[in-house]
Amino acid sequence: MAAARSALPAAVRGRIFFYLGVLIVLLSFGAPSSGLIDIPISFMLKNKLHLHAHEVATFRMWAALPLYLSFVFGFVRDMWNPLGMRDRGFILLFGAVSTVTYLIFAFAPVNYATLLVAMLLLASALLFIVSAQSGLGCMLGQQHAMSGQMSTIWNIVGALPGIAALLAGGSLSNMLEHDDADRAVRTLFLCGAAIMALVTVYAFWKPASVFGNLRIESGNSHPLADLRRLVLHRPVYPALLIWMLWNFAPGSSTPLQYFIQNTLHGSDGHWGQWNAIFAAAFIPTFALFGVLCRIVPLRKLLWWGTIVAVPQMVPLLFIHSVQGAMIAAVPMGLLGGVATAAYLDLIIRSSPPGLQGTTLMLATSLNAIAVRFGDVLGTNLYDHQGGFFACVVAITVVYALILPTLLLVPKDLVATADGQAPLPATAPA
Repeated sequence: MAAARSALPAAVRGRIFFYLGVLIVLLSFGAPSSGLIDIPISFMLKNKLHLHAHEVATFRMWAALPLYLSFVFGFVRDMWNPLGMRDRGFILLFGAVSTVTYLIFAFAPVNYATLLVAMLLLASALLFIVSAQSGLGCMLGQQHAMSGQMSTIWNIVGALPGIAALLAGGSLSNMLEHDDADRAVRTLFLCGAAIMALVTVYAFWKPASVFGNLRIESGNSHPLADLRRLVLHRPVYPALLIWMLWNFAPGSSTPLQYFIQNTLHGSDGHWGQWNAIFAAAFIPTFALFGVLCRIVPLRKLLWWGTIVAVPQMVPLLFIHSVQGAMIAAVPMGLLGGVATAAYLDLIIRSSPPGLQGTTLMLATSLNAIAVRFGDVLGTNLYDHQGGFFACVVAITVVYALILPTLLLVPKDLVATADGQAPLPATAPA
């Protein structure tokens, strides 16, 4: 049974959002899968190692292996208290590990194998930090009736540095194009090391507005009992299924990159710019959700957001130039903002007490599996089954499947808006 929820004053909520927001910004720049690191790596694979589209997608699929197991990192977060500092212990310990790992591989020879090993180790270290940040935010969102506002802050604050990282990543890729591969990776990884060193230092800050308003929720004494409690918690299943369908999107990654570059004759910088515009266009509708979530029940926002989001990728069928792609990115992003924020809100509400880290990281696992295997399917459609048109059709069909899945969401879970009366706990099976 979840503890009763209590609303916090606006000023206190603002300080909580600021603390988490700064951490999200740092992680968005330092993550090996972020635009700052990921875009130059993808173009290095394409332009310097001369990999084909399906080979780049395969590299990304293997590099994302720790992400497929994100729920393990989340479960460790829920069970372990490193250095006696709980979430701050994870940030301190694995921020330092990430920094050292970046430094080691900055001076390693560059080839397919070393890049893959670096991505695997960096992703693993970062996932412990993300587990702490996600579990902490989810607990605060549940305990103080602000799951929708927490979702809004996560999405907006995560998007802003993501946009900057995408722009910087594309520009950095263009700059590094004239360097040899070893020097390019050294520059890239030294940037990553500097960012993760800042994350390590950030762990020493312990604001009372955040941790003084946090009620520690412990699971059962035996890990297997907690796993059983999660497995039997029925509300989490439709939330995670919706999240997986939303992130599957076959064709929205590598095929779209090759479409913009090879068909529309765009550059590395254009690909980064397209992603940045697309991500930025989500922000107005993220903000709209942030307003609506306090006055409209989540159930309505889930339906409205999904209906609007189903045709999100269709504008790509009508573009014939890089400029057209940039313009199309705006309505595409706007169509997806409410849905994305609503789905994350649903996951926060669906998390069983004491297992917030596991649930949020299970969502990360499904996200990674959906994105990477969707990318592999998309590249096959792109290369062998009708080009980019087939990818758009496949994405639209997958998104449409979210609508019937919404019928599986427990009604009491989504019957209220943020800050309203405590939500009744949905009993496990």
